[in-house]
Amino acid sequence: MKTLASMKTLARLGTLSALSALTPSLAFAHSGGSHVHGLFAGLEHPLFGMDHPLAMVAVGMIGARAGGRSVVLVPLFFVSAMVAGALLGMAGIGLPSLETGIALSLVVFGVMVGLARPLPLAAAAALTALFGLFHGNAHGLEIPESVSDIAYAAGFVLGTSILHAIGALSVLKLASWPLPVRTAGIATSLVGMAMAAQTF
Repeated sequence: MKTLASMKTLARLGTLSALSALTPSLAFAHSGGSHVHGLFAGLEHPLFGMDHPLAMVAVGMIGARAGGRSVVLVPLFFVSAMVAGALLGMAGIGLPSLETGIALSLVVFGVMVGLARPLPLAAAAALTALFGLFHGNAHGLEIPESVSDIAYAAGFVLGTSILHAIGALSVLKLASWPLPVRTAGIATSLVGMAMAAQTF
């Protein structure tokens, strides 16, 4: 019953994320144009590369493992901090040791997923928000000049939310078999360590 309720919550979150992400693009008076390209560019951006998809799926896993309202709040803290970091990047402000911070996020998120017991909500939210700043900042600095900033950001938030939902659903589906989830966490940490080693 609890799993069913969590899945309904995720479905609602996904629907709201999709609607909120699409709303800015609908506000334009004409169809087509840079805002459409910006939306799709933002939507696909989190899906490429290894670091961002792994981190965002892991955030969904962390929230689902913590259970209850954490399944929504942990990803929400991450996305909120990511948006703040992206705004800094759009303003031309880059965080120090950006690539190292992103690599370390994989290490930390992987450990959080791999723990025998999930972290309390406050600790999980604080850590995911901290690293959300780094991920958002990297994307804010990378926004192409040829696309609409608002549409790109909306697509990026939607893509991120989808990855969070995938992570959370995988944990809920594998609730009776926690070993694959914890193994995925360890693998994520190892990838992060390899990436961190390249930044030094």
